[in-house]
Amino acid sequence: MSQTHQPWPLKEAKALLDALPPGGDGPVRFETGFGPSGLPHIGTFAEVARTTFIRRAFESLSDRPTELIAFSDDMDGLRKVPLNIPNGDQVEPHLGKPLSSIPDPFGTAESFSAHMNAKLQEFLDSFGFRYSFQSSTDCYTSGTFNEGMSRLLHRVQGVLDIILPTLRPESREGWSPFMVVCPSCGRNLSTTVTAYHPDRDEVSFACDGGRGGTMSGCGHAADISILNGNAKVGWKVDWALRWYTFGIDYEMYGKDLIESARVSSRIVRLLDGTPPIGLFYEMFLDEEGRKISKSVGRGISVDRWKTYAPVESLLAFLYQNPRKAKRLHYDVIPQYTDQYLGQLSDWENQDAQDQLWNPSYFYFDREAVRPRWQVNVNYSLVRNLVVCMAKDDPDVVLDYLNRYDTRIGDDHHRDLASRLVEGSIAYDRDFEADKRKLEIPKTEFVPALRHVVEQLGGFSGDDPEVIQSMIFDAARACALEPRDLFRTLYRGLIGQDRGPRFGSFVLALGVEQAASSIAGLAEQAEASLS
Repeated sequence: MSQTHQPWPLKEAKALLDALPPGGDGPVRFETGFGPSGLPHIGTFAEVARTTFIRRAFESLSDRPTELIAFSDDMDGLRKVPLNIPNGDQVEPHLGKPLSSIPDPFGTAESFSAHMNAKLQEFLDSFGFRYSFQSSTDCYTSGTFNEGMSRLLHRVQGVLDIILPTLRPESREGWSPFMVVCPSCGRNLSTTVTAYHPDRDEVSFACDGGRGGTMSGCGHAADISILNGNAKVGWKVDWALRWYTFGIDYEMYGKDLIESARVSSRIVRLLDGTPPIGLFYEMFLDEEGRKISKSVGRGISVDRWKTYAPVESLLAFLYQNPRKAKRLHYDVIPQYTDQYLGQLSDWENQDAQDQLWNPSYFYFDREAVRPRWQVNVNYSLVRNLVVCMAKDDPDVVLDYLNRYDTRIGDDHHRDLASRLVEGSIAYDRDFEADKRKLEIPKTEFVPALRHVVEQLGGFSGDDPEVIQSMIFDAARACALEPRDLFRTLYRGLIGQDRGPRFGSFVLALGVEQAASSIAGLAEQAEASLS
């Protein structure tokens, strides 16, 4: 396959491999970041999943060990009470403090961020991601960041020269990369640095409400060490500090952070470090083309997606070119579920090179047991079967599918088939049942419908193409256009203009059941005249 058609994770992995200094044998480090003021969401999942795609691609090219660091910015100060938490009145007195110093409003952990960090790890663990968790608070207080913090202080003028031109003129006065945690009130959003003392790793500060006076300060002022968690640095400098300290080699980021990545890269170089290479990705859009905002609540959650389809179908969605904005809404679930099933089906007949070009290569670790899918059944067929049968019992639907292809019930296919059936039933219930209208055929189609019923009555084979040809024969015998007869059948049986290949659909439904349903359509058409 030509170079231009390489999977994008493989292209990124090759670029990373080329960028690494020769002769290294230590772990190649990837990073993703998480803001623990809210619960992990589909954006969190997407960034970790796509980074994992690239990690797996890299592991296919190199024997060097890899590590994915999931970093929580839990020393960030909280500016306002989130709307979606309980006991907000208990959080409000602590505004301006690091998230790791605010009591947990959920009452399950020692701090607000400890609760959210636990949810993040639970979230990532549930999908089997391999990662190392790092807490900003732990990195600052344990001294992990001390060497980088000291170096930043010694080169603070260089940092100012990089950052200040990027700020609005009115925001430049008094700006400092360092944010002291006031030892008196515990806030780090209410302090202002007034002088630097690099010879002793200290700064002078005042708890005066911070820049712009947006937070009430306690008035405390002193000289204080910047080490061991007494201070942190602001976002763009903090990002650079992480890259420098951990030696991050690769990180993805949203399109809105392109400029931040450039600035942070300059700061890493100022520290004599090397910035990671990376890839920016476009934002998700809702069905109306608007940027999805978790605060507004549009879009779809990972848990909701999993209600309707295997999570790997979401990976198939995320695999699409990350540089293109994508509409993320419920209507795309069937399409990407069928794509995933097709990828699994292709896998079995591919050699090692072609498997590396198969998108599903990147969904699983090399040692993982991969699902198999070697049956002629997809999500669309199952959904239409659910509609036509009007059944919400998964076992009944599975029984019909097993009659269509006995492999559905074997050890390789059973679990995935069950997920497809359960998801299809839920999808129909939540999105289609209320708006679906089965259409009574026009009387001019009655002879053709009767013709199909008669043909099915004499059929005892298992070739879907024979059934498919029955529709064409019936249309010709009754002087109808075949496409009109197909449309009539689909509208009457599943409420759609189009559907799965009709022969396969009849076999899945069962020839006898299909004949009975089509006879019912003819009877409805005749009854509509009376």
